[in-house]
Amino acid sequence: MNLARVFFFLVVFATPFGLARAEAPSTPRFKAVAFDYFVLFDANSVIPAVEAAYPGKGAEFTKLWRAKQFEYCFLRSLTGRHADFFEVTGDALAYAAEAMKLDLPPEKRDRLLNAYLTLTPWPDTLDALRRLKAAGVRIITLANFSGRMLQANAERAGLGGYFDELLSTEVNKTYKPDPAAYALGPQRLKLAKEEILFAAFGSWDAYGAKAFGYPTLWVNRFGLPAEKLGLAPDKTVPDMKGLLELVLGRS
Repeated sequence: MNLARVFFFLVVFATPFGLARAEAPSTPRFKAVAFDYFVLFDANSVIPAVEAAYPGKGAEFTKLWRAKQFEYCFLRSLTGRHADFFEVTGDALAYAAEAMKLDLPPEKRDRLLNAYLTLTPWPDTLDALRRLKAAGVRIITLANFSGRMLQANAERAGLGGYFDELLSTEVNKTYKPDPAAYALGPQRLKLAKEEILFAAFGSWDAYGAKAFGYPTLWVNRFGLPAEKLGLAPDKTVPDMKGLLELVLGRS
C-alpha cells in the first residue's frame, strides 16, 4: 500500500472517530460574557502619565483619583444626577489634585484625562477574546465608562472586532451597581441573565452583578479581599485562564 492510500484511510476513517472527536471543542457553558472594562484593560496603566505629571506621587494620586471616580458615580446615582463618565473622571481628577495640593493647569489636565483613552490591555486579554469568539460566545462590555472611552481604548488596542457591542451604562443614564445598569445586558443580547456570565474587576461590581442575578465571576487581578456584604460571586479567579476554564471547559 503506497503512502497516498495510507493517508486516504487515515483521513477518511481515523479522523471522524479519533482525532476530530478528541479535539472538538465542548459547548460553551454560557452564550455570552459581559465584561467590566478593567477586566480587559489595566487600570494602573494610567500611572506612568500621572507619575510624569507628579513625580513620586503616581501610585498615590492614581489610587485617590480612581476611588473618587467611583464615589462620584455612587453619589450621582443616589441623587439622580447622572453625568458622562469622562466628565466624572475629570471632576475626580480635579478633586485629587486639590486634595493633594498639586497644580492642575488645563494642559496637564487634558494629558491626564487622555490616559483614560489609551489604557493598556492586560497581557491575556487578546488571547481570551480570540478563544471566546472562536467558540461562538458573544462578547459585550457592561461598563460605567462612556461610549467614547470604550471605543477609543478598543480601537487603539486593536480589539474592536471582538465585541458584539461596547455597551456603556450611559445608555440608560445609570451606573453600576444600579440594577437597571446590569439589566442592559439581557436587554441588548436578548438572552436570559442566566445565559450571560458577568466578569467583574471590582468586588463591589461582583456583588452588584450577583445581586442582580447574573452568574458572576470575579477576576481578582490584584488579589484583594472580598466585600463583606453577605453575597459572594460564583467563582473568583486571578486572570483570564480561570474565565476560559469556566466558560469553555479548558484554558
